[in-house]
Amino acid sequence: MIPYTVNIKLAARTLTGTLNLQNKTAVDWGWQGLIAQGCHSSILIIDPKTAQTIQVLERHKANVVKVKWSRENYYHNLSSPYCLRLASGDASGKIIVWDVVSGTAHCEIQEHSKPIGDLEWLWNQDASRDLLLAVHPPNYIVLWNGDTGTKLWKKSYAENILSFSFDPFDPSNMALLTSEGIVFITDFSYSKPPGSAGKKVYIASPHASPAHTKPAPATAPAPTGAKKALNKVKVLITNEKPTAEAVTLNDCLQLSYLPSKRNHMLLLYPREILILDLELSQTVGVVAIERSGVPFIQVIPCAQRDALYCLHENGCITLRVSNCTAIGSCNPEQSVQELVYDLRSQCDAIRVTKTVRPYRMVICPVNENKAALMVSDGRAMLWELRRNAYNYSGLSPLYSPVSFCGAPLGPNQKKIQDLSLNSMIGQTLIAGETLPTSSHQQEVQLKFLLTGLLSGLPLPPFAIRMCPPLTTKNINHYQPLLAVGTSNGSVLVYNLTSGLLHKELSVHSCEVRGIEWVSLTSFLSFATSAPNNMGLVRNELQHVDLPTGRCFAFRGERGNDEPPIEMIKVSHLKQYLVVVFRDKPLELWDIRTGTLLREMAKNFPTVTALEWSPSHNLKSLKKKQMAAREAIARQTVSDAEQSSVESSVISLLQDAESKSETSQAISAREHFVFTDTDGQVYHITVEGNTVKDGARIPPDGSMGSIACIAWKGDTLVLGDVDGNLNFWDLKARLSRGIPTHRGWVKKIRFAPGKGNQKLLVMYTDGAEVWDTKEVQMVSSMRIGRNVNYRILDIDWCTSDKVVLASDDGCIRVLEMAMKSASYRMDEQDLTDPVWCPYLLLPRAALTLKAFLLLQPWSGTFTMDVTQVDYSEKDEIKGLIQEQLNSLSKLFGDESDLHFWTVASHYIQSFAQARQLTVSAAEGQAQSEGVQLSPQSHLDICHDVLCETSYFQKFQLDRVHLQEVKRSSYEHTKKCADQLLLLGQTDRAVQLLLETSADNPSYYCDSLKACLVTTITSSGPSQSTIKLVATNMIANGKLAEGVQLLCLIDKAADACRYLQTYGEWNRAAWLAKVRLNPAESSDVLKRWAEHLCSPQVNHKSKAILVLLSLGCFYKVGEMLHSMRHFDRAALFIEACLKYGVMESLCCGISLTHYAHKLIEAAFLEYARLLRTLGLREGAALWASRAGSAGEQLMEELFQGEGGIPEAILGEEVVELGLESKE
Repeated sequence: MIPYTVNIKLAARTLTGTLNLQNKTAVDWGWQGLIAQGCHSSILIIDPKTAQTIQVLERHKANVVKVKWSRENYYHNLSSPYCLRLASGDASGKIIVWDVVSGTAHCEIQEHSKPIGDLEWLWNQDASRDLLLAVHPPNYIVLWNGDTGTKLWKKSYAENILSFSFDPFDPSNMALLTSEGIVFITDFSYSKPPGSAGKKVYIASPHASPAHTKPAPATAPAPTGAKKALNKVKVLITNEKPTAEAVTLNDCLQLSYLPSKRNHMLLLYPREILILDLELSQTVGVVAIERSGVPFIQVIPCAQRDALYCLHENGCITLRVSNCTAIGSCNPEQSVQELVYDLRSQCDAIRVTKTVRPYRMVICPVNENKAALMVSDGRAMLWELRRNAYNYSGLSPLYSPVSFCGAPLGPNQKKIQDLSLNSMIGQTLIAGETLPTSSHQQEVQLKFLLTGLLSGLPLPPFAIRMCPPLTTKNINHYQPLLAVGTSNGSVLVYNLTSGLLHKELSVHSCEVRGIEWVSLTSFLSFATSAPNNMGLVRNELQHVDLPTGRCFAFRGERGNDEPPIEMIKVSHLKQYLVVVFRDKPLELWDIRTGTLLREMAKNFPTVTALEWSPSHNLKSLKKKQMAAREAIARQTVSDAEQSSVESSVISLLQDAESKSETSQAISAREHFVFTDTDGQVYHITVEGNTVKDGARIPPDGSMGSIACIAWKGDTLVLGDVDGNLNFWDLKARLSRGIPTHRGWVKKIRFAPGKGNQKLLVMYTDGAEVWDTKEVQMVSSMRIGRNVNYRILDIDWCTSDKVVLASDDGCIRVLEMAMKSASYRMDEQDLTDPVWCPYLLLPRAALTLKAFLLLQPWSGTFTMDVTQVDYSEKDEIKGLIQEQLNSLSKLFGDESDLHFWTVASHYIQSFAQARQLTVSAAEGQAQSEGVQLSPQSHLDICHDVLCETSYFQKFQLDRVHLQEVKRSSYEHTKKCADQLLLLGQTDRAVQLLLETSADNPSYYCDSLKACLVTTITSSGPSQSTIKLVATNMIANGKLAEGVQLLCLIDKAADACRYLQTYGEWNRAAWLAKVRLNPAESSDVLKRWAEHLCSPQVNHKSKAILVLLSLGCFYKVGEMLHSMRHFDRAALFIEACLKYGVMESLCCGISLTHYAHKLIEAAFLEYARLLRTLGLREGAALWASRAGSAGEQLMEELFQGEGGIPEAILGEEVVELGLESKE
């Protein structure tokens, strides 16, 4: 059961239902830890940890087609705080950038009126984090400033653009998926539109390639035959347009770069995924589905490990992990290589029907171990990846990682926590590499676990009814429940405080037509089946008791083959029920006993509208009964002459007894009025089981056929089919008619609450709120004017809020003004607390972060008031980094996470190397010392930040694969060039000699082969080649010149030339694969300087490059100069703890400069903490910041004799708690 609190003020909210087909692609899981999803024209914000909707954004007029969270790859401080920003695009071409916490729009952008094709925030530059790139169909890409809504540039292309993908390793590369093929753009920049039209390549559909047309060999079993054919498939990527026969349509569903490997791209087709190596434009891997398998809809490549999450048409999510296996012989030199993705885990499929099908899946970008599946019926299924330590499958084993953040497993740790994908499975092994034997490595098996399910409303139409209103008598146990009758016969009861489903009851076998509550916990609902050829139906009228779920047919055996029920009306005291039929006189029932009081005669007039009067004689009856009882009580006392007992006591007892009886015994008199087809008003009185006919009022000539009546106090309102409202003041005996000109008045309802004379009116095209005292309209909504949905049913849910059911499948609780408004997140009553620092005030979020970071140095670590002892206090040294790393994951802080992942890895590895060199001096071989253990390297997704040895192995491996996969002379030539740069001359010569004699380059290649084999290190030949190379470079043949320089081992010069000509990435690559550490480090340092230059302004990348070189002093200095004070102080602290600051301050010992830097960084961090209100923490850092720190200490504790140690914990905890609230 959901715990509830009485909340008299309900928040405005929207209960959403099924999705529209256009919402299919509108879903995104942000670094902030929340999922945004488009539902018709609204956007839901879902918290995946607690599976609840925490916000619904309403401002779009058309269906939402794309949503994108902004990225968090910037340094967060008070001026650029943690905030929830979301961009959404709709089918009318409008883009809105939201401030999600307050539910308001930052800015609105409109360029064309076609649906937005794709949206992406530019994240790979430090200049601005407000840049938003959008595809405006048919063929424009526009760069917007998402904060102000100004257009920066616009570019059109020749074909229709479907979507785009950015190269995660190089911000200037992007690919557009168009209706005919792919356009590669290599000069993307935020300052100006791309100059060229891009390189266009056409994809011949994989099925058109000859490999598919060959029949599979008859002898082989079918699946392997299909697989063999697929292994041979070569995707034809051509620069010429393919002929009409070759490719009828580009059925490529999706294109995206692989974030785990540079220059690789993935193309998704319904039955296969192709992995392309972009250097060769060649397929290097195929993930194919067997003939009987379920086709793909979508695939998401992971960044932390080379793995793919795939979504299939039956709603099954599969995880495929790359396995670089060598097939065939044991000798890695001769084996044929294939990039294989093994199926490692899959979740259960859903039942797919006409209306229920999977739309999209999203994965958590921070940890990559959770996935959410969006289903067309509005369900969101949240799956989490878990691991077991056993491996049952026949696949090669998958191992757990051996270290976390560079720190190897401690002796007392069984395994690393399942924090994210890269802490669950180890790195991909390179072919031919043997597994390091380690006691810690376990074989793991992954499985999906369903951790949350969020379901929406079923398909409309709905009948809604709010439970009786809150009064002073029921305030202690009141729950604001809304009953929703659906088209499949079930009744859903929602608790409007939390917006969650309270109960779902299957009551009827056909569409529910109406619901009336008979108490706070029970209601009557009726449903009518489809009519037979006589026009008769089966009527179902059920009485439902909510706490027990018991439900019984209220009219007993009646109900088969009779005219349909038009409406049911319950009297104000919930004593009587009127059931009105279409062509049959009405029935009057007693609700308390369930008996039929009267079935009207055949000649009874046909009822068009009916309402019970709020007046009754219950009070006077009670008074009479009390008087009678008191008299009896007095009599009894005097007869028995018990003078000792005071009569008042007895009367009190009697009184209490009578109170409990009144509800059953007294039958108060109640009245109802109804109108017939001529508009005549009848008045009927019911008392006990007597029914009396009262006065009749002749029809009002100005009114048409009366459609509905509402009565409250002394006001009676009639509405007719022509849109006229007639207000009767019964006390003053006045009537006043007002034409609204809005057509048929469908329903009218008075608001609850004493003296509240507001009236809600529903028309076919909208609704209005009227004030019946002043007889004037308060607010109005009309389809097409201010909303784009039709209203199906209305009710009041409190005295100032209305609830509307609409045909877009949503139910909205709105203010009386009926403006669709998003609510502020902090005003909500959530059932489960949500952890999301982004919801806090900027200062509170930063304080909380500092509080969670700070404590390891105060001796103990606490997460909350309960003062939990941190389990591994003695291992604080290793903890610093784990903590920083885990915290950046907890906050979803992208820039923090990248920084600390690389920093902690290299601090660890340089510290290890240092220990080994020290021990080497005591008699061990030094060469071993520098060579790091292979088990702790960064995975290849860090590209040039990886260890050199690992990077070189990976590149050789890749060329080997390219060589196996080459299919044309072009490919062979590229492979030979790569091999030359990598220094694999023998293999390169073999490839050069393969050129056929009729090829125009035959002579050239043969000479080149001769040159490569005869190069000696003699002086003259070297100088000649160097001269030729420099001439080539000067005349624009950069690649050829660089190759020649590499042949004579002048790779350092080659790198310099590449950098001079702006090929910075290529130079870094070459330095990593060819140069010795010192030379390579020079090249990379030059690159870091270039990245810091004002025209590039990518300092965050420069810092990562310097970290990989071990220039820790320089990194500390840069962080401090960039005013990243907390990061600088904590980084320097970690370096000092590991002792890597002294030895590697770029060759300087820990001199005066370093001391100055350390003091300055600690002092600034102390100041930052003081502004956040963490005084004790500030004191701790100030005490380590030399003389300037002493001054700050004095400022901190002015006028105090000192400060007790204990304050830190408590003060900070209070802050943390306040901010959470």
